[in-house]
Formats: sequence, C-alpha cells, structure tokens
Amino acid sequence: MTPTDLPPPARPSERRRRPAPVALALVVAVAALGGCGASEPRLDGARRAATAFEETLARADYVAACALLAPQTRRQLEQDSDKPCGSALADEGLPVADPVRTTQVYGRQALLRLEGDALFLSQFDDGWKVVAAGCQPESGKPYQCVVKGG
Repeated sequence: MTPTDLPPPARPSERRRRPAPVALALVVAVAALGGCGASEPRLDGARRAATAFEETLARADYVAACALLAPQTRRQLEQDSDKPCGSALADEGLPVADPVRTTQVYGRQALLRLEGDALFLSQFDDGWKVVAAGCQPESGKPYQCVVKGG
C-alpha cells in the first residue's frame, strides 16, 4: 500500500466523539497498558456485568445495583447526594437500557453501548464493576454521565 492509497484524514466533523472525563481517564489507562482488544471470555464478563446492572435497574432494586458499582463511584454518588447509595441511585433516574449493542474492552477497562445508554466498567479482583452510567455522547464533547466516580 502506498501513501496515495490511504484515505484522506478525517475532517473535524467526521472525527469520533471524545469520551467523557471518566472515559478519558480510561483511554489514558488503556494507552499505558498497550491493550488492543480482549478475549471472548473477558468481553462476555463485561457484558454480563452490564446486563446485570441494567436488570437491577429494571427491577428497581437499587441496593443490588449499588453492589455492581465500582467503589469510588458508589462513594461519589453517596457523597454528592448525602444519602445511602440505593436511595441516591433511585433519585438519579437512570435509563433502563436495552441489550448491549457493542462492547469494547482494553486492559481492565470497558465501554459498553446499549440502546439508550452507555456504561463504562473497570475490572476488579471480584469482577467487572460499573464506573459510570447514564452516559450519552454529545457532539464534539465528552460523554456526559449521570453517575460517575470521582
């Protein structure tokens, strides 16, 4: 392939949206780890965690949903609302999203896009946990997330 065979660089309007501050930290961590994909079991693990989180929201079982949040996300939610996690999460009005459409896993970080929501997850010793939820991309801006760690 010669340089003339390469497509022209993307115009600013065609470039991918930048991730949210939380996602930006994930991208930096991914770059540091040099990850470039994940095995099917790791993808499945992230999908199962996202699905479990969405199922707890659908049942309005916010205490169970809190158990699926990353520790720093749970602490930030409680601190911001001055309420226990379950009550604080119920007040956030997170969307109950449809099944996972895409999963990207790099290192110990994941971005899962669902119909109507995006979730950022991190892998901990006890499994995948939700770092940010209720995330929506904004044109030319980072993801805006309803629930996120500090």
